[in-house]
Amino acid sequence: MSTSSSNTSAEMAPPAESLDTYAFPEHRLKRVMNDPSKTPLVLVSAGSFSPPTYLHLRMQEMAADYAKFSTNFELMGGYLSPVSDAYRKAGLASAEDRISMCRLAVDGGSEWLMLDPWEALHKEYQPTAVVLDHFDHEINVVRQGVDCGNGTRKPVRVALLAGADLIHTMSTPGVWSDKDLDHILGRYGAFIVERSGTDIDEALAALQPWRDNIHVIQQLIQNDVSSTKIRLFLRREMSVRYLIPTPVIKYIEQHHLYEDDGTGSSTALDKGKGAERVNPT
Repeated sequence: MSTSSSNTSAEMAPPAESLDTYAFPEHRLKRVMNDPSKTPLVLVSAGSFSPPTYLHLRMQEMAADYAKFSTNFELMGGYLSPVSDAYRKAGLASAEDRISMCRLAVDGGSEWLMLDPWEALHKEYQPTAVVLDHFDHEINVVRQGVDCGNGTRKPVRVALLAGADLIHTMSTPGVWSDKDLDHILGRYGAFIVERSGTDIDEALAALQPWRDNIHVIQQLIQNDVSSTKIRLFLRREMSVRYLIPTPVIKYIEQHHLYEDDGTGSSTALDKGKGAERVNPT
């Protein structure tokens, strides 16, 4: 694997970030609604992103299309929220590296998608419900929702965006508490992207109390790329071009990431993340 030239070193260097200097990212958050009759929506993808792939980004675009054509939501923005180092999973790059890679992934190719490093900057593990509460607080309490364009303001619906594996863990007895399910699915809701070979109807049958808040998105073009497969390709010195964004590839090369995937635990610290099934791993 080649090393990036020195002139990209400064550009790719991880920014010095901490919770003390943290500011909620809002530079791409839409401030005024086009149609005040709709419900404003912000999508949150929470996962490892080690590394972020084109499927992570594509899921947001699929959800945006679904919201536009199949719901009464108006999309105001979307976020990637990487887990903290406390998540302890094999193949998990440092929070600093994952923050940098996610920023590189979204900055060059999206007009509405952003990275929020808040979760990753914590030393303690943050359950999914807490992460969604963070977004709700920043958008609806601190910023008092969004401008409807007619002199009024509306609260924004914050929703979790995830792959179909998440719904299967949620429908499995004993994996998620009813309290967490009601908080995530009842208060916020979820947009779930189907995967080939996954029977999502069976999982949804066990989640009937929250069915109205679960939106299932069909993958019209199948994509099964995952961070796990990317790490395997990198360890074998195989090309990952066109599977993950080019700036992320350059960052991985410069920082010699994933040359050894490590032997860390693959078990989540609690059941709040569904063993990293929130996003493709």
